[in-house]
Amino acid sequence: MESCDLGGRQRGPIWHRRPGLAAPRGVIVNIIHSVKGYHSKTIRFLNVAFDVSGDSLLAGDQQGNIYVFDLNGNRFSLVQRIMQACTALAFNLRRKTEFLVALADNSVKCFDTETKELVSWMRGHDSAVSSISIHGSGRYAITTSTDTAQLWDLDTFQRKRKLNVRQSVGIQKVFFLPLSNTIISCFKDNSVFAWEFDTLHCKYQLPTPVEGSVLLYKVFAVTRDGRIFVAGGKSNHLHLWCLESRQLIRIIQMPAKVRAVRHLEFLPDSFDGGSSQVLGVLSQDNIMRFIHIETCKLLFDIGSHEEGISTAAISPNGRYIASVMENGSLNLYSVQALTQEENKPPPPTFKVVDNGSKSTTEANKLTMRVTSGRPEHPWKSKASKIQTRLLKLQTNTSLENKENELPGGLNKKRLRALLKGFGEYPAKYRMFVWRSLLQLPENHLAFSSLIDKGTHSAFVNIQNEYPIKSRKLLRVLQRTLSALAHWSAIFAETPYIPLLAFPFVKLFQNNQLICFEVVATVVVNFCQHWFEYFPNPPVNVLSMMENVLAHHDKELLQHLIKYSVTSQVYAWPLLETLFSEVLTREEWLKVFDNIFSNHPSYFLMVAVAYIICSRTPLLHCNQTADFEYFFHHRNNLDINVVIKEAYHLMEATPLDIHPQRMLDDFIPLTKGQYPVFNKYPEFIVDYQTQERERIRQDEIEYLRERQLAHELEAKAQERKAEEEAWYRKQELFREAEEQRRKILLEEEEKLAEQRQRLAAARRELKVKELQFLDASRRRFLKYQQDQHQMELKRLDDEIARKAEENFSFAVCSCVSLLLKASMREQETAAALQDVEVRRLELESQRQLFEQHLTKDQEAVTKEMREKVDAHRRKVDREDHLVQRLMEIEREENQKAQIVSEENIAKAEQKCVGTDWRLQALHKLGRDDWDREKHYEEIAKLLHDNRVKEAELLNAMREAEEKKWEEVIQKKAQLEEKQEAAAAADEHRKQFLEDEINEALELTEKLRREDGCFGEHADNAILLCGCWYEAFGNRIQTECPVLRISLSSILLKRLRDLKARCPDRGAELQQVSRSGNICLNDLSASGSSSHMSLDRREELACQERELMAEVRRLRQKLSAQARAGRPPTRFQATKWTP
Repeated sequence: MESCDLGGRQRGPIWHRRPGLAAPRGVIVNIIHSVKGYHSKTIRFLNVAFDVSGDSLLAGDQQGNIYVFDLNGNRFSLVQRIMQACTALAFNLRRKTEFLVALADNSVKCFDTETKELVSWMRGHDSAVSSISIHGSGRYAITTSTDTAQLWDLDTFQRKRKLNVRQSVGIQKVFFLPLSNTIISCFKDNSVFAWEFDTLHCKYQLPTPVEGSVLLYKVFAVTRDGRIFVAGGKSNHLHLWCLESRQLIRIIQMPAKVRAVRHLEFLPDSFDGGSSQVLGVLSQDNIMRFIHIETCKLLFDIGSHEEGISTAAISPNGRYIASVMENGSLNLYSVQALTQEENKPPPPTFKVVDNGSKSTTEANKLTMRVTSGRPEHPWKSKASKIQTRLLKLQTNTSLENKENELPGGLNKKRLRALLKGFGEYPAKYRMFVWRSLLQLPENHLAFSSLIDKGTHSAFVNIQNEYPIKSRKLLRVLQRTLSALAHWSAIFAETPYIPLLAFPFVKLFQNNQLICFEVVATVVVNFCQHWFEYFPNPPVNVLSMMENVLAHHDKELLQHLIKYSVTSQVYAWPLLETLFSEVLTREEWLKVFDNIFSNHPSYFLMVAVAYIICSRTPLLHCNQTADFEYFFHHRNNLDINVVIKEAYHLMEATPLDIHPQRMLDDFIPLTKGQYPVFNKYPEFIVDYQTQERERIRQDEIEYLRERQLAHELEAKAQERKAEEEAWYRKQELFREAEEQRRKILLEEEEKLAEQRQRLAAARRELKVKELQFLDASRRRFLKYQQDQHQMELKRLDDEIARKAEENFSFAVCSCVSLLLKASMREQETAAALQDVEVRRLELESQRQLFEQHLTKDQEAVTKEMREKVDAHRRKVDREDHLVQRLMEIEREENQKAQIVSEENIAKAEQKCVGTDWRLQALHKLGRDDWDREKHYEEIAKLLHDNRVKEAELLNAMREAEEKKWEEVIQKKAQLEEKQEAAAAADEHRKQFLEDEINEALELTEKLRREDGCFGEHADNAILLCGCWYEAFGNRIQTECPVLRISLSSILLKRLRDLKARCPDRGAELQQVSRSGNICLNDLSASGSSSHMSLDRREELACQERELMAEVRRLRQKLSAQARAGRPPTRFQATKWTP
């Protein structure tokens, strides 16, 4: 089979070698339009139409590309790019190069195929145009939509008439009847009217079909002579009407495989005089069957279940059939190749006498069945030997049967019975059954509009999150998810929507429209109430499942609750992935065969059944991670048991907790446009959308800034490269200079060597000259000697010889002088050359110095220019900030002012550019001078500040030293005073102890002398008490510890006296008590704090009396002591404060 890929070409050949009659299945060529690139795809063809001759074909795809195929010239060309999908085409106008195209925006346009220009644009429809019919003259056209039909004049492109109908009665099709001025209008209530074209008066109406032949007309066809009218719809019956007699002449029963008819068209024949006998019938199984309407014989068919046909067109000459395939390609068939085995005379017809009852209806008499070779006659009696299965038309259908009727001629009740018997649908017909069960509308235009919006921003980088190996599968998933997001914003924010859609994408990856509509139907019906708690899981749906589980398996639910396993762990993973993680492909398909065949609540019951059937392993799990692993991986579970349990739950669950009470019945998607899906909290989705948009804007800003950074980096790299090039050039200059210096040094060395050689030559020449002079002198002396010897003999020759000698000497002198002159000239020439070389060297150094000066001057100029530019940019930024504050109030005035200022500035800039530069340089120099002066002042202040800080630091150090010296002195004084106080305390303590000991010794001595303890002992004890009383208060004030120690010593001595004299124990105890009270002992004073005021007053009186008695006894004791012996001398005691 020849194949032609249009690709990006605008013209080219259709086939390389035209197939003959041996073309496989009659296909001449298969035409596709693919787009190469990162996202390669195939653009679907939507409509096709032939011209009047039948040798040119017009085809339009979903992106609005219109191609013309010249079948005789074997060429195709792109004639127009409309950029929107076309809904209908017409190519049989009066002007052969013009064609009409109906667009998705409800308008109709006329283009020229040669000039490729727009001829006219016709508007007036409120819905998409479904068909275009051209009058036989090519001057008029009728465009039909669901709500109206309009008649157009193709010469002026003006609307002449408009057919309006009630909203309850829609229009199926309105078209011109061939070879006449009659217009046929077909409505959705099965009414067919004929109108006069000139006056638009109703000529006639076809009668209602006979009893028992109820058929909703959907598609129509008329023969070329305009005599036979055929209608079909959602049935395998075709009604043949004779328009001359306006009677139903025949009902053709198609094969049982045909459940509905989608398209009808007669196949013209050059020798039938326009009364076409072959009818093409395109059914719901995407196969187009060609039958003979007289013999009801199936001649041939095109298309298959794998390569289905979407729509077709037959050329007026009957040579070609052009069909748009389900995969979006275009097939061109040869009728001659298809009918080569069928060009045989028909077999003889025969009739059978029907002995049936009188109740046989007229419809039964007209019914004929299509066979694959044998003629089929109206009816055969029951007594006939040949048994024929006939269609029994029912006069009325119950409401239940209407509900069970599905698109494609299927019956939902029968499908359930089949599913119950086999457990699943046949794999070959499963996709077809699913499309019928879900009642997919196949809205090509609406889906194309969603696809044309491109990839949604939420799924641009989906390959990062879901790394799928197949690029085609990833591309289909991305397109499907983008279409869902464009349909409803919630799907762009839902994280689990790719998991939900992926199984269907994998199944329907070759048909993206069906894939999208299946996913949309599943979301609308089987995912009800899922998005009410977005972005949280559907708590209401999970609660329904938990109630069902609690009713049927309370033990399992208690086990799950025990280990804190919620429905979000054991139920939500099954729902959000549609069981794709826990089931194999075959099990998943079997489960969804049952889900699509039942109420949407069955989906939830399957999930509960899966949990109940897995109770044994679940009861052995006690870790949350184990539960999560179980519901995210495949398990050893019989899916047939799960399905059976789900049906049991559907029947055994009480109505008050049954999910069916909360979920709506199945509602298919609407035709034409998809329904609005807004069952979600819009404010959350809007907020997330705004956040995503904000993030996207931030990313754009970040990318822009990164681009600027890259540009700056590129500029920096460029400047760096320029600097490196400049430095390399300078390095080359330096190397060249070094090389020239080396050359000069080498030349100087050579010159020095030459000078050395010249000096050596001079020395040699001088040595030779001296040697020559020496030899001449010796020879002269010898000669003189010889002359003297020969003087006598040669007197005459002496004069001549002397003259000769003088001459030779003169010659030698001249030669030596000439040699010296030539050497001086050579030295002078060498000196001149040295001077010239030095001059050249100075000249090169001067030029090099000038180059350096020029370079430095350019660098300084550039630096000054950069400084001026930087200063100007800084000033501009400051001016811009100031101007922005006043921009709101004087925006309009400022624009004119800015324009004028710019013009003035440009003029001034051209005039005083040099002056401005000089002023800028002067200003910058003045600024530098001010800055230097300011820096000097700052340095001076810093110096003064450092001096003052040093003085302050020295003063603080001196004050610190004085403070420390004062602290040390005071500390030493304190230590001295503490030592003196300690010494005084020790001295007082020793003095008191000595006094007490002397008093006690005196008492003991008196006792021994007098022989009894008596009154002297009492006097001694009282004396001790007096001492203690005299010094107690002062001791208490100055040293409490000393007082306590003295009191303890006194009490100890009193106890010793008590022990020595038991008879006086009571008196001593009394004296001890009184002494304690008198001496203000700590324990007595502590206990006395609890006494009453009266007791205190009594004690005070006793104390005063005791003190008086002590004084009296002390005086008496002193008198007795004076009388007996001299008074005792006490050591002088000095008390220090």
